[in-house]
Amino acid sequence: MSRIVIDARESGTSTGRYIDKLIEHMHTLKPQHEIVVLAKKHRLDFMKSVAPGFQTVETPFKEFSLGEQLGFRKQIKSLKPDLVHFGKVEQPILYTGRAVTTMHDLTTVRFRNPTKNAIVFKLKQQVYKIVNIIAAHKSRVLITPTQYVKNDVVKFAHIKPAKVTVTLESADAITGPATPVEALKGKQFIMYIGRPMLHKNLGRLMDAFKIMQETNPELYLVLAGKKDPLYDAHEKNAKEKGIKNIIFTGFISDGELKWLYQNTACYVFPSLSEGFGLPPLEAMIHGAPVASSNATCLPEVNGDAADYFDPLDSRGMAEVVLNIINNNAHAEELKQRGKVQVAKYSWDRMTKQTLEVYDRALS
Repeated sequence: MSRIVIDARESGTSTGRYIDKLIEHMHTLKPQHEIVVLAKKHRLDFMKSVAPGFQTVETPFKEFSLGEQLGFRKQIKSLKPDLVHFGKVEQPILYTGRAVTTMHDLTTVRFRNPTKNAIVFKLKQQVYKIVNIIAAHKSRVLITPTQYVKNDVVKFAHIKPAKVTVTLESADAITGPATPVEALKGKQFIMYIGRPMLHKNLGRLMDAFKIMQETNPELYLVLAGKKDPLYDAHEKNAKEKGIKNIIFTGFISDGELKWLYQNTACYVFPSLSEGFGLPPLEAMIHGAPVASSNATCLPEVNGDAADYFDPLDSRGMAEVVLNIINNNAHAEELKQRGKVQVAKYSWDRMTKQTLEVYDRALS
């Protein structure tokens, strides 16, 4: 029996959903390995609830810190693992034991964060590039969520394609009851949910929405997600451009999100860069027609269940969305295609593939 340590420090975050689902489904599959999960203090109870048969160990070490490079490395070595699975590229670069690393995408390598000091962020970005390359070379096997990311990592890190395994992620239906958003009852709206980072391209979405209002003046745009300085900047930008009918919801509950998905005229995903892109699949699960950027992995993930646009072309984006919301028959066709598309994805299958990767790395 091999001892496998899983780095779950990202548990509870948007990126950490991957590692949470992996651990939950791995516990159900009862692998022939001793599994040790490393998690931060506030996620220990969660890990014990979804995987009571696994050993759960607290780790206090933050990503991209000196503690990660020294203390975390020491902690891992003390556990005497046969294999470590790093759920993200952030890891002790001097750790030389057998390792598998999941590389979700290279978005941070290419896009800046306008809320951070430009000089400091640029320096950190250069360090991040080096960490990606080191992790790619020292890991026994790399995992990526799409073929697009696999190709991107192979080219960026100059490694052999055979070293990388694609394990498709999945999406989940919201099981609780839908909770109506009172301000939107009886209104036609399109929506986006997620963080407002630069690569999410919300500025062009708002510009496209203004074009849509020329023919659909009663249409609303819902931008859902926890308020932060970037959302504040988008709200200010909308006011300066005189774009009306945009609703910035701030944090919403799962029930409210379910209602939005079920009632939106179109879910719009304008992103410039994704490693997988769960929100469009989530929208499909709940019966929303989807319009998506044609960038990076999105056509691979969404298949023929979405209508696509160039994310750099606001007018083209507007035309694609209008073709959905003004054509009920086409919208219904996209909804039916969405049901077929989401059935192609499974956390259980992803977990089985990951266990096969472990066996390969251990051999």
